[in-house]
Amino acid sequence: MPIFNFKDEDALGKVASVDTTNVIVDVGNVDQLKRLQVNHLAVLQSSRPGQNLIGLITQVTRKRGIEDIDNDGISDQVAELNLCKIALIGTMLDRDGEKENVFRRTLESVPEIDANCFSLEGENLTDFMRTLSSISAGGNTLTLGRYTLDEHAVAYLNGNKFFQRHAFIGGSTGSGKSWTTAKIIEQMSGLSTANAIVFDLHGEYAPLVDHSIQHFKVAGPADVEAKCTIGDGVLYLPYWLLSYEALVSMFVDRSDQNAPNQAMIMAREINQAKRKYLEDGDHKEILKHFTVDSPVPFDLDVLMSRLNKINVEMVPGAAAGKEKQGDFFGKLARMISRLENKISDRRLGFMFSGGGDVLDFSWLEKFTTAVLGSSGENGKAGIKIINFSEVPSDVLPLIVSLVARVTFSVQQWTPSELRHPIALLCDEAHLYMPQRNMADSADDISLDIFERIAKEGRKYGISLVVISQRPSEVNKTMLSQCSNFVSMRLINAEDQGVIKRLLPDSLGGFSDILPTLDTGEALVVGDASLLPSRIRIDEPKNKPNSGTVNFWDEWQKTVKDKRLTIAVDNWRKQNIQ
Repeated sequence: MPIFNFKDEDALGKVASVDTTNVIVDVGNVDQLKRLQVNHLAVLQSSRPGQNLIGLITQVTRKRGIEDIDNDGISDQVAELNLCKIALIGTMLDRDGEKENVFRRTLESVPEIDANCFSLEGENLTDFMRTLSSISAGGNTLTLGRYTLDEHAVAYLNGNKFFQRHAFIGGSTGSGKSWTTAKIIEQMSGLSTANAIVFDLHGEYAPLVDHSIQHFKVAGPADVEAKCTIGDGVLYLPYWLLSYEALVSMFVDRSDQNAPNQAMIMAREINQAKRKYLEDGDHKEILKHFTVDSPVPFDLDVLMSRLNKINVEMVPGAAAGKEKQGDFFGKLARMISRLENKISDRRLGFMFSGGGDVLDFSWLEKFTTAVLGSSGENGKAGIKIINFSEVPSDVLPLIVSLVARVTFSVQQWTPSELRHPIALLCDEAHLYMPQRNMADSADDISLDIFERIAKEGRKYGISLVVISQRPSEVNKTMLSQCSNFVSMRLINAEDQGVIKRLLPDSLGGFSDILPTLDTGEALVVGDASLLPSRIRIDEPKNKPNSGTVNFWDEWQKTVKDKRLTIAVDNWRKQNIQ
């Protein structure tokens, strides 16, 4: 039975003008005009039977004293002209095959001139919202909250399309971005074999506790000293996992005039060090096919010994018994010094001080099982929250992208029939997915990896959820590949502009509400949402540590003893106790 049974006398007005996606309605009743609100919904009669067009009210206008001049040049004083501009956003079908009341985000027709227009409110609005919910509901569904237009109607999203087409979650500080992310993680944790990695840069998702959620942290100096392992929830990301390009960016100073020679020597010697490791371990099959980028361990001491030898190498000279300096004599000094500094930096212990375990050939399988495995594979949890808070900011893009590259490589080399999808939730994405013109060499490597995932990840069952408070600073390629947007309040005009440009032309005005959204309220647009919607996000069971402090209240409380002494001590020890 059709949900819309409007009577002609209930009409808001009649269609006066039509273009591709916009309709102008002449509102006859001024009292009805007063009730209209921008961004609310309207229903228009379609030119096809059994269909109604759904539109979004974008402008309400009341004009008085307009002089209308007809073709004969005769002036006619029009007392009043009440207009309503509506952006068409979809079609409601009374029947589609065996299904009744189906909403499609396509325009199969446009209204005719003088077609009736009705305001969608009251029971009609409730029925429409419930119809939307039941269309996308079914089984264990993805829900964020309730529609602002109708608080009784649950806002369901299509979970498949949300992750298939990549998603963006954005909003100014304090707008509820982390809250929304926590709500999505909570929904995912209810699925039996959910598989996701959350890049938690500040440890704010630590309060999220569930049998389906496992917490890891990248090893800090104290963890290295305590010899913590992956079983303790501590991750090491050894140097040999880095690609050749990443190693070069880390150890070779591009401004050095010897940089090309250093890079060439680095490639050759890493290849030889990996070959020696494989020969010593009798891994004959891998020896035939490995490359400098293959994830094969190698001993850093062996590499350093070779580099030092080449740097001071003397070769036979022209005269008998005489020696001369080799081709690379002294040219590797800066690279060796740079490498030694990195190795001795305790902050980088997660890369260089993992002990003998990380040089074991089976270590990579243990790592991927723990970090990339679903609950059935790792015996623990499918959703892994990785805390990067102790990773130095200068290498952060490199390290975050390393985890992403391992994920992509594993998915790429898994036979298609064995592949299990995985989502990467990238919090504070602007820190490691910056615009190209703001990127340095380490950022470039990070961008290359994430851009490839954004473009090709869907083929290999990898989804990106990009989360940032500054959309204008996030790489444009990444955003252009996102087909779902959950946008919280945005104050900055540049950030608002980014979201506006990504919306369809017919919905450009919808984004004008971005600066006025309440905390915990979001504008949801995209393939996963049947209707561009303003949604009030439900409260997650476990709230993240958003870091919001009530300054005025705190300044009226007693300050805790020895807080600065403890802070300085922790700073020196590089460990929070």
